[in-house]
Amino acid sequence: MVTIAEVAAHAGVAPSTVSYALSGKRSISAGTRARVEASVRALGYCAVASTRSQRSGVLALALPLRAGVELRVVMRFVGSIAAAAREHGLDVLLVTEDRGARGLRAAVEQHRADGVVVMDVGMRDERVTALRELRRPSVLIGFPADPSGLTCVDLDFTAAGSRCLDHLADLGHRHVALLGSPEAVYRRETAFAHRTVAGVSAAAMRRGVSVTTLATGPDVRAALAALGPAVTGLVVHNETALAAVLDGLAALGKRVPRDVSVVAIRPDGVGPPVTSVRVPADELGRRAVELLVRQLERGEPLRSLTLLPPRLTDRGTTAPPPPPASTTRPAPKGR
Repeated sequence: MVTIAEVAAHAGVAPSTVSYALSGKRSISAGTRARVEASVRALGYCAVASTRSQRSGVLALALPLRAGVELRVVMRFVGSIAAAAREHGLDVLLVTEDRGARGLRAAVEQHRADGVVVMDVGMRDERVTALRELRRPSVLIGFPADPSGLTCVDLDFTAAGSRCLDHLADLGHRHVALLGSPEAVYRRETAFAHRTVAGVSAAAMRRGVSVTTLATGPDVRAALAALGPAVTGLVVHNETALAAVLDGLAALGKRVPRDVSVVAIRPDGVGPPVTSVRVPADELGRRAVELLVRQLERGEPLRSLTLLPPRLTDRGTTAPPPPPASTTRPAPKGR
């Protein structure tokens, strides 16, 4: 099936220009409109004007601002989604109130949103029921426990956790700690947080590494001190706490990476530059919009489950663990 993007490439214009030309929502020069119409005829693009005219041109982004949500991270997603939506002639309605399935349904119906992108997905997210009842195109940035019948895209957080643990194990670390999301994130069973724990735990068992998992609270220094001297590697999955972790290690007299190695899971440019698996916020936001637009063009749901593989970038904050302190006593001097 021919897409708007293919029509745009054939006509030599942006996808948003094709959308405007077909919908009549914005003024387009006669020459540009003629090129678009010629490309539509040449490619056999099926765009039913009456159907498009019934659309609102609004995409709803369900992003409840709950406890533990890191604004610097989610705004990367919001910016990417808004930019991609504009290319397709869509505006974005940001739904930040946390009212579950009922609130999502009310917001989408009130604003006649053409489709929905859902973030901060839970393992047993009640909003999934609303999405099925709304009968509108939808995409989840995240994977619930049962993603059957849904369109989902996300970083493979299970593999990301495993990749971080394997990286430390390859360097020789045998005692590692995962400093994870705030307690509130785990309590509401946020999917990405639980999948990261599962990935770290599975890799630790496979590699024979002991791992301590902690929800990161406000007193990072106390948590670091409680880990004990045996822990030589840290996996940090909490962008808010990353700087405090590095400061806390310095306050305890521990040097990175000579005494303690640190690897994180985070978007590039968020927090201090450490060895990390990148959360591809820009790519995920764009892919979510593209999947939603494909559903709008097809006029039917698209069952698609996409997990992006983790990629680790070494920025010099990991190294082999320090040798264990010697417990042997020096030999007595001869007389």
